[in-house]
Amino acid sequence: MASLKLRLACWHYDRTRALADGTVQPEGIELAFSSAQQVGEIMQRALQGEYDVTELGLTYYLRSLEAPNPPFIAIPVFPNRLFRHGAIFINKQSGIAGPRDLIGKKVGELHRYGHDAGIWSKGALSDDYGVPANSFTYYVGALDKPAAAADWAAPIAPPGVRIHGIGPGQTLDAMLESGEIDALFSAWVPPSFVAAPAKVGRLFDDYETVERDYFRRTRIFPMMHTVVIRRDLYRENPWIARSLVAAFQKAKAIAEGGYRAGSVFFTPSLMIPWAASLQDRNRELMGDDYWPYGVERNRKTLETVLRYHREQGLLQRAWKPEELFAPETIG
Repeated sequence: MASLKLRLACWHYDRTRALADGTVQPEGIELAFSSAQQVGEIMQRALQGEYDVTELGLTYYLRSLEAPNPPFIAIPVFPNRLFRHGAIFINKQSGIAGPRDLIGKKVGELHRYGHDAGIWSKGALSDDYGVPANSFTYYVGALDKPAAAADWAAPIAPPGVRIHGIGPGQTLDAMLESGEIDALFSAWVPPSFVAAPAKVGRLFDDYETVERDYFRRTRIFPMMHTVVIRRDLYRENPWIARSLVAAFQKAKAIAEGGYRAGSVFFTPSLMIPWAASLQDRNRELMGDDYWPYGVERNRKTLETVLRYHREQGLLQRAWKPEELFAPETIG
């Protein structure tokens, strides 16, 4: 039987490289792999129906589940994971010395209220520092280049949350540097953080220490994105869910094996001094398999991000982790 031809889009990650170059092919599937300069471009095209299988931000996927005819079904693969305490930037003249000083402040958020990095940052502030997500006035828009509001993902404005779109000639980066906003939640480092360090800094200067302590206490490694299949395609071919999970697992294992082999020679393949030492420190804290796929290995993290979506007004109902993914992939 001929292989099913599918269009897959994912960003350029080490854990998906073997899918991109064809080293790994899902059983029964012939992949046409696509990427883009920015992962947001992939998501935009995915929401416009361009791909069969695609990386998608969790916030977009979760919101799509509450649409009248949900367009996607996910598999428990998480290509993008990052700790997000380091994604909170401040104007140094705003009087913010610690997390609780954010309460009542004007805060920017990249593109829209409820992007994945912001959800995790705000969730951690609420859980660990008593700073609720509705305690700010939000300004949402482009980071460093004025842009029209994106029309490919409808904005959401939960009751009790004060949200303002910035003007067409404004950018969050310039507003942060000038003090028009006091802080910024952003998946991208604002240029002013580098260009104007006397004015712009991080809420947590030593964010790595804070994030390592967060993992030590919670065992949560936040995921930003998952992988989704067009639901109509999945209904016709439910077997592809397991095949794709197995292929993503193999591709990740190839990357992990390369790092293990490279560490024997102190990882000369990377232009990062002391990379081998960093890998040792990470394994000591997080174990050997710190980037797991599947539902059970990620249950607490999934339950936490679902709770954050509810607390921040982004979901109407309470979802369980197993409701998010193709049933064939839950076991």
